[in-house]
Amino acid sequence: MAAKDLGDLRQKIDDIDDRILDLLNQRAGVVIEVGKAKAGQSKEFYVPSRERAIYERLTANNPGPFPPEAIRKVFREIISASLSLEQPMKVAFLGPQGTFTHAAAMQQFGFSAQLVAQKSIPAVFEEVSRGRAPYGVVPVENSTEGVVSHTLDMFMESDLKINAEILLGISHFLLSRSGRMEDIKKVVSHPQALAQCRKWLAENLPDMPLVDVGSTALAAQMVLEDDSVAAVASEMAASLYGLQVVKERIEDNPNNFTRFLVIGQKTPERSGRDKTSLMFSIKDQPGILYRMLEPFSKRAINLSKIESRPMKKKAWEYVFFLDIEGHIDEEIVAGAVAELKGYCQFLKVLGSYPRAR
Repeated sequence: MAAKDLGDLRQKIDDIDDRILDLLNQRAGVVIEVGKAKAGQSKEFYVPSRERAIYERLTANNPGPFPPEAIRKVFREIISASLSLEQPMKVAFLGPQGTFTHAAAMQQFGFSAQLVAQKSIPAVFEEVSRGRAPYGVVPVENSTEGVVSHTLDMFMESDLKINAEILLGISHFLLSRSGRMEDIKKVVSHPQALAQCRKWLAENLPDMPLVDVGSTALAAQMVLEDDSVAAVASEMAASLYGLQVVKERIEDNPNNFTRFLVIGQKTPERSGRDKTSLMFSIKDQPGILYRMLEPFSKRAINLSKIESRPMKKKAWEYVFFLDIEGHIDEEIVAGAVAELKGYCQFLKVLGSYPRAR
């Protein structure tokens, strides 16, 4: 290709970029007006169902060759920057920086959000409960290792609502200062991360001491202080803390996902493809488990999850957590929940929110 032709093509790209920039500023102007309208009507600034509708519409209307999987990433940042024009979006998350919860928060809220790391799951709930952050992000379950019990326990004490869910593919990296396997004398990480890499660690680092710490990012920070320590952590943590990758993707299950919840003060509006989470304790009587599920079965409401946790204040009594398809504002869902409530000692709707793709 002649230099002149290449120059013409680059000029076309510059012209298109200028038009994109102009359109982004036009969009920003409309967003500011939307923010004023919401403020006047006391409407929520963050609406997960509206965001998902934007992504799905644009992906469906994309003729190519721009890759469909990139649509969400590009518009995630456009929407994130737009929300920052309406009001600063402060989001608490289980930290420190470099955890998978940090990655999930960035995936949901984008780089323009003010992400504030917290030391524990209760601390995230506290930040949102006291209004210091409108939203928080916490892990709730992993496809390999199951539920995060601290998160479920917090819902017993908190009146916060689930606003959205995030599914994040989890890949674990073995990180050290030198990047050499032979230098490793100890491996540190969060217990869930170690459990998700149990087979690989046993085969490749047999008899190696495995030490539990509070988070994968904390493990990465510990590596900075000791050449003999390796961490199981995220690729983001390697970049953030300047560590070398000894081995990438060491998780035993390649289909390894963690589900995170966005918590806030209010329940989002219906999106048309929602999930409702419930927490309840049932009265101990014959056949109660059958009757607990019957309100949903006879209405053909799909149950996507059921989990039980022991009550801390009463021995041998349990709290159940249930995820069902549909929004609590739908008549059929409200009817099923009302019928279930008749069998319960207590029942709490944890939230209705858009189902993650």
